Amino acid sequence: MPRKSPRSRRKPAGKPRVPGRERPRATPGKARSGAKKRTEARAARAGHTARGPHTQAKAPAPRAEVRGRAVRARPPRSGVARRPSRPRAKRFAAPEPARVTAVLEILGRTYPGAITALDFQSPLQLLVATILSAQCTDARVNMVTPVLFAKYPDAASLAAAPQADLEEIIRSTGFFRNKAKAIRACTTDIVTKFGGEVPRTMDELTTLHGVGRKTANVVLGNAFGIPGLVVDTHVTRVSNRLGFTRETDAVKIEHELMPIVPREKWTIFSHWLILHGRAICIARKPACSKCPLLPHCPRIGVTVSQ
Repeated sequence: MPRKSPRSRRKPAGKPRVPGRERPRATPGKARSGAKKRTEARAARAGHTARGPHTQAKAPAPRAEVRGRAVRARPPRSGVARRPSRPRAKRFAAPEPARVTAVLEILGRTYPGAITALDFQSPLQLLVATILSAQCTDARVNMVTPVLFAKYPDAASLAAAPQADLEEIIRSTGFFRNKAKAIRACTTDIVTKFGGEVPRTMDELTTLHGVGRKTANVVLGNAFGIPGLVVDTHVTRVSNRLGFTRETDAVKIEHELMPIVPREKWTIFSHWLILHGRAICIARKPACSKCPLLPHCPRIGVTVSQ
């Protein structure tokens, strides 16, 4: 059976329009008769609530005029408890100078003559030893560096050393492949940029490959006698527990400790906190009962102690 075209399926047209007569339009603001009846029917159904047909419908909420527009006014909140607002975080308050002075005096008496645990005889040796000390103990580094510097005594020889040979010598320090690449790249920068001599400023040291502010401060403070704050994991932990800072980023901690600790004590202060963090203020369970700093320590973040 052939399909009918859409034109043939159209409904028959109604009464034809008389030419010249316009279609009646609704008066603006006045509903049509059918719409008016539907509105009245909805209003009648709304009146039949669960209580009965005689219950009056709720009056619409009053409207307020806002800039010429009708806005439904909100009913007053009577007896509704507001959700408590989140308390604002307190601003960090710098420690009192008297407490800082007391802490420095106690650390000085507890750890007299504190120095770096890395063995070195030149700034280059200290720089290389610091690179090797990442994720490794200082005692292990001190076992490796004599063999390394006996075979490659200066920056030029280290820069020209074969990668495989360096890896074999420093294998026991861990991450030996990356460390060997870092040593070769760093010593190459020293040879090409600074004539084979380790630079003496922070800006110049941080241009070397693999050297950040921590390594630069180690070299400046211990090899050149220029004060520098070394921020490692121990300094981060102890300074936070003492309330000297609440930062976790090493650079931010360094800049917060600078105005607190006198400049001439920056290097020794780092040694004190490192030794204290290893001996007493350990990470998991600090020995607060035998800590000499306990009267001046707020023990921030400590939940379990010995």
